[in-house]
Amino acid sequence: MDTILQGGNGAADQNADLIKDTNTAGFMADVIEASREQPVIVDFWAPWCGPCKQLTPALESAVKAANGAVRLVKINVDENQEIAAQMRIQSIPAVFAFKDGQPVDGFMGALPESQINSFIEKLAGAPLGDQELEALVEAAQQALAAGEFAEAAPLFVQALQRDREDTRAIAGLAKCQIAGGDVDGAAATLALTPPSKQDDTDIASARAALELAQTPSDAGEIDRLAQAIESDPGDHSSRMDLAVALNAAGRREEALDHLIYIIGKDRNWNDEAARTQLLQFFEAWGMTDELTVAGRRKLSAILFS
Repeated sequence: MDTILQGGNGAADQNADLIKDTNTAGFMADVIEASREQPVIVDFWAPWCGPCKQLTPALESAVKAANGAVRLVKINVDENQEIAAQMRIQSIPAVFAFKDGQPVDGFMGALPESQINSFIEKLAGAPLGDQELEALVEAAQQALAAGEFAEAAPLFVQALQRDREDTRAIAGLAKCQIAGGDVDGAAATLALTPPSKQDDTDIASARAALELAQTPSDAGEIDRLAQAIESDPGDHSSRMDLAVALNAAGRREEALDHLIYIIGKDRNWNDEAARTQLLQFFEAWGMTDELTVAGRRKLSAILFS
């Protein structure tokens, strides 16, 4: 059950999302899976532990001050001995930090406030003083994911005003411009990427989206290619061209299905060209996009069947 925190209702609701209690049964969802989206700190404690009574409130305060950069999950070791044993907890308080489903840091015993803040800063990947930037980027990314490009773009611009080299903001703004049909503007935005960050994941995704956006959408060509594969379902070349054209027209799910069809029939066709094209789609759509997630499941089902 989520921890109920004191204060105004709005603040309580927000903090309840950041700080919660869990148990052995909830560990996978509340820690492992949750850490794939956001760093999670796990506090192993017990009611009889004196240092725990000092550390836990300090952790809660620091997590709330981090303004959403990390989450805190608390586990009573007396009530959850199985997970405590799995984590090899020998003394408490014991704190572990999880990212991407894996433990990445931790400490034993109570720490002073300054060291707790340093621990969270390291985990969050940004100083707590930059939480306004993090909040801007997070809000912008949520708007982008929801297709609210007009709302997302100015937030990305504000983020860039705080940090001109933030690749998340550069890539996000470029994707907003692509969605609005401003391909040249997107190219100019991506040109702001520092040389040392050209291989950044967000930049690669935006670059792939720009490349796909530069493929013109032609309804006549789509009809011609559709007729070609209707006459010859084994015409993989026409089918892949159709997938690219459909994606350019915004018909992403149809594009995905055609590439999955090719891979299912002949995964090695043309040096795995269909798989390569599909991976480019995933990169352009974004790794958390619902269609990307569904497409990866379909691809895995074929490759590992």
